Amino acid sequence: MTTTLESAKAENNSSPLRRDVKFLGQLLGNVLVQQGGQDLLDKVEKIREMTKSLRNNDQLSYQELKNEIAALQLPQRQQVIRAFAIYFHLVNIAEQNHRIRRRREYQLLDGNQPGSLESTVSSFKENGVEADLIKNVIDKLSMELIITAHPTESTRRSVLEIHKRIALLLHQLDQTVLTSREREEVQEKLFNEITILWQTDELRDRKPTVMDEVANGLYYFDETLFEVLPQIHEELQETLQKHYSSEEWHVPNILRFGSWIGGDRDGNPNVTPSLTWETLTKHRKLALRKYHHALTSLMKQMSQSTKHVQISEELVAANKKDAAFLQEDEKWKVEHEAYRVKIAIMLKKLKLVGKDTQGYQHANEFLEDLLQIKRSFEQHSPAGSRLKNLDQLIRQVELFGFHLATLDIRNHSGEHEAAITEIFRSVSLSDNYSALEEEEKVALLTGVLEDPRPLLLPFAEDYSGETRQMIEVFTMIKEAHREFGDRAIEVYLVSMTESVSDLLEVLVLAKEAGVYRLHADGRIESKLNVAPLLETIDDLIAGPAIMEKLFSMDFYRKQLEKHGNVQEIMLGYSDGSKDGGTLTANWKLYKAQQEIHGVAEKYGVRLKFFHGRGGSLGRGGGPLYRSILSQPAETLGDGFKITEQGEVLSSRYSLYDISYRSLEQATSTLLSAAANVSSEAEQNNIRSKEWEKMMDEMSAAALQKYQELVFNDPDFLTYFKQATPLPELGSLNIGSRPMSRKGSERFEDLRAIPWVFAWTQSRQLLPAWYAAGTGLQRYTEADEQLRLLQQMYQEWPFFRSTIDNLQMALMKADLTAAREYTAMVDDQHMAQRIFSEIENEYNRTKDAILLITRQEQLMDHVPNIKESIRLRNPYVDPLSFLQVELISKLRENEQIDEELLREALLTINGIAAGLRNTG
Repeated sequence: MTTTLESAKAENNSSPLRRDVKFLGQLLGNVLVQQGGQDLLDKVEKIREMTKSLRNNDQLSYQELKNEIAALQLPQRQQVIRAFAIYFHLVNIAEQNHRIRRRREYQLLDGNQPGSLESTVSSFKENGVEADLIKNVIDKLSMELIITAHPTESTRRSVLEIHKRIALLLHQLDQTVLTSREREEVQEKLFNEITILWQTDELRDRKPTVMDEVANGLYYFDETLFEVLPQIHEELQETLQKHYSSEEWHVPNILRFGSWIGGDRDGNPNVTPSLTWETLTKHRKLALRKYHHALTSLMKQMSQSTKHVQISEELVAANKKDAAFLQEDEKWKVEHEAYRVKIAIMLKKLKLVGKDTQGYQHANEFLEDLLQIKRSFEQHSPAGSRLKNLDQLIRQVELFGFHLATLDIRNHSGEHEAAITEIFRSVSLSDNYSALEEEEKVALLTGVLEDPRPLLLPFAEDYSGETRQMIEVFTMIKEAHREFGDRAIEVYLVSMTESVSDLLEVLVLAKEAGVYRLHADGRIESKLNVAPLLETIDDLIAGPAIMEKLFSMDFYRKQLEKHGNVQEIMLGYSDGSKDGGTLTANWKLYKAQQEIHGVAEKYGVRLKFFHGRGGSLGRGGGPLYRSILSQPAETLGDGFKITEQGEVLSSRYSLYDISYRSLEQATSTLLSAAANVSSEAEQNNIRSKEWEKMMDEMSAAALQKYQELVFNDPDFLTYFKQATPLPELGSLNIGSRPMSRKGSERFEDLRAIPWVFAWTQSRQLLPAWYAAGTGLQRYTEADEQLRLLQQMYQEWPFFRSTIDNLQMALMKADLTAAREYTAMVDDQHMAQRIFSEIENEYNRTKDAILLITRQEQLMDHVPNIKESIRLRNPYVDPLSFLQVELISKLRENEQIDEELLREALLTINGIAAGLRNTG
């Protein structure tokens, strides 16, 4: 590349993206003609042009568009829906390819892309950050990303595979060395793949099982994560060595992945103990397959002969010791190729893992054999010489073990209480434990935990089926530690934690299974960390008091000592937002972290906060690096954990380059934020009492506004159910869990996922912004207070992240299209009243944000993203109008019209693709 960095930045960065979008659109047009005829393409183009006119406020074209859509008939109507939906999928692929293109341009120029590891470490050096400080930070740094299945990808795996093939072909077209013939071949393959995409059914015929979801999650480990994770560590180590060359660097394993899929029992009766065991087995099977492949490749590479090099004595001795382990046909025939002899033995031991005692019993045994090879290799290699394939394999074993990904177990606090109530009744400890006051519960549970004697009756049939299964969960955890290693299951999460007893109940159940043990001499054994999940606004407020009481208990402190004196605490963004609105929820989450951190410091306990963010903006979503920056800086040093929800997995981790960029950006952000904690100025800014007071008052005003509509307006729930496709979402087959806890119709039992998804489909995106404007407006009307908000936006990462997510949501919302959905409400007077309230609050929020950010329009600060949304929204409109038309017809019929339902579901898929991280 001959251009300089400066000239490259001056160029219109979006022009290659527009070229790709136009090219893919042309190919799709050719497919439409081939598969549906010229009439289909003409109809799609006509609607597209009318949609563009609509955005110019042409009322005539608006009515004409509605008439054009209403006149569509099968089969063309379904084809039009699919054409717009597939167009969005192609645009998404083009945008991903553009991210890869920009990353490569930076690497070709100077490698110093903002947010990269190179950029972060070089800035440390330039700003005089000492090596000792960096070493201290990375020694304590920990980030775990936990994949979940909810909300699951609304796009089928088969379709995602086609997307990946299209992405790889599009990337090939960027290669300047392609001949004309090669370019034509790639273009022909692209046309064929888009044709296959058109001919592939987008909708699932059935709901995925939990094991389907497990397979979907493992796909990303197989495709990218197994290779990317060690390479992130490797690049950080090399970059530190480059800029701080006088030091010797070894970067510990600061970045890991875990999973909930197959372990999350909360509200999902399909997650049984046997299914969790099957999940762990599949995890191990994938890890072993990866290691087998890596060892085989290493065997091909390590052809050194003892005739030419002197290997270590320990390796010679190990090979002699294991000489009889292999059958003659399994041995490496060339005895003087000692490394290959060793690897042949290792391959056999890997093959026997979980099947025979002669195989590796623990991943550490496999790791020690690899380290043995490494030590021998270094003995006969030039100083500083490394075998990168071997180093990568060693890092993979350190990161993934034989368990691949630590599986968290989660269940609802009420389930544990029910089991404990029955168990206590059976041994005459309490006739009705669940009816006791909290202090009585804690006293009773403490007595059991401080007594080494077991409680359980020897006959399982003495308990109900639910209690037996609960006992089996903990027995399974005990067996999983023996079979798969302690890292296979480390944390048990308690949903809806409202009190200390909710956590102690889990410890009692763990004690009965031997996962937690108290010996007669007072010693404690514990292989399970119990973590509260604070979800509602009330739970977040109560959180500090709950932890204070726990930390004051001697036996609980001993439990923590067995886990490095670290307490994990999960914070739920979805239910908090559903309960109190996004502004209030985000502030209460922030405050809860600060207050709990203060309690933990008092007792000398380290905290690991687990952020249960969704992919959608209404559930705490947004870029991973921004999620990190928005936390109180002082809470990042002891570890950071965050969910990676189902709908973001394909966009972040299906392609190697995108996966690498996402993870290096997150790692760089965490490293930079943790290193800056020691900055006195930043601490003072973050802890500004004036700012916190303002946030308290804005949060209170927003909460009142939110609850006035959502909880106090008697018509709101009716409006929500009728003005959104909520009733139809259950037919989409996108997840194994029911939409509502206990199958209830109550708002309180509706899961946050369909709550957000339904509002997104109706283009209102209410959970992502509603009531924030009322809160912010308190301080935007006076010049002095407005200047303070503007300062907060510039200097406080939490506030900046909150405001930027709000403006992203407002930008993606579209109230012109949203108004169409009010036509589905039976009571039109009520519909217009509530919609007017939503519209007024939208404008109030928009006005406040523009004042705070000093922008003329929303998202002026990120023109690329703004332009993407601006170009996308018009093409979502036809899908929205079609959705309203179809759902209205669907609801008119007493019997379900399967064809109409199918078309409605296709519009749901298309809108989700068009709006991306809001679905």
